[in-house]
Amino acid sequence: MSWNIADAKQRFSELIKQAVAEPQLIYNRKRLVAAVIDAEDYQAFKAWSEQRAARTLADEMAELRALMQEEDYALTPPPRSTRPSAFTAACDD
Repeated sequence: MSWNIADAKQRFSELIKQAVAEPQLIYNRKRLVAAVIDAEDYQAFKAWSEQRAARTLADEMAELRALMQEEDYALTPPPRSTRPSAFTAACDD
């Protein structure tokens, strides 16, 4: 449900009760300024965020390679069209 700041202040108890069922979005002049969520959802997000922060770029790349292999997907960049590639030119020699 959406709230403007004035309504959220006046009906704070109701806002909190409804946050258990679904996130409550608070707007100020049509701009989202806050979201009130259930405490369990917040704890789950916090745990997920901490787990993701502990991962390295190498971990992320390994996961991407595994997903690409599962899907039988190959990433093939298009040939360079604006200027020759020094790397491919060196490989051709």
